[in-house]
Amino acid sequence: MTSWTELPLAGFDLETTGISIFSDRLVTASVLRIDGADVRAFNRIADPGIPIPPEATKVHGIDDAYVAKHGRPHADVVREVVNELYACWDEGRAIAAFNGCFDFSMLATHAPDFEVRGLIVDGHILDKRFDKYRPGSRKLSAVMIHYGMRLDDAHDAEADALAATRLAWKLPRQFPALAALTAPDLMQAQAAWYREQAESFRDYLHRKGEPTDGIRLEWPIQRAAESTAA
Repeated sequence: MTSWTELPLAGFDLETTGISIFSDRLVTASVLRIDGADVRAFNRIADPGIPIPPEATKVHGIDDAYVAKHGRPHADVVREVVNELYACWDEGRAIAAFNGCFDFSMLATHAPDFEVRGLIVDGHILDKRFDKYRPGSRKLSAVMIHYGMRLDDAHDAEADALAATRLAWKLPRQFPALAALTAPDLMQAQAAWYREQAESFRDYLHRKGEPTDGIRLEWPIQRAAESTAA
């Protein structure tokens, strides 16, 4: 049986107008192909067609004036990103993401026909699974530092996509049991681990008396009951 680590890697990340996968929109997107030292970046800037809240601008540094000048129509960017992900899977690549459920779900909100056609490697799920009891932040920048790497420009889509691929390379070398999985087994396992982690977080919130309505159990794509393309 062939380990999933034999597959070449691509990376994927979005920066957005906010944190709702069903109502927010893309601002920037990056898909990277990694072949040894060769890194090829597919980057897009979208005009989301809605105001970018100041809170989002504070995170990724992009405001309404910038996307008005440099952005392309949102629907065009969504379709191009979908096609680029399909091309990566057609090339036999695994697509690395960090907390990828957010990115893939938001993409699917605006492209309801989007489907997963290959392996996704979600470093957020894997880190929480294989180093379950480590204290401290699980943000991408903190996770990179923990595994001896750096993320110098967090919340830049290309930088985050590159970090996700580096983490996808590092984790199976840190945890041999992860490297032993095939691609289909890894996809099935990540869905189960995500559900387990979400259920654990839901139980934690319940014990604290906090609302749990927003906790979803599906991975890698969560869909609204009714969704329309933007």
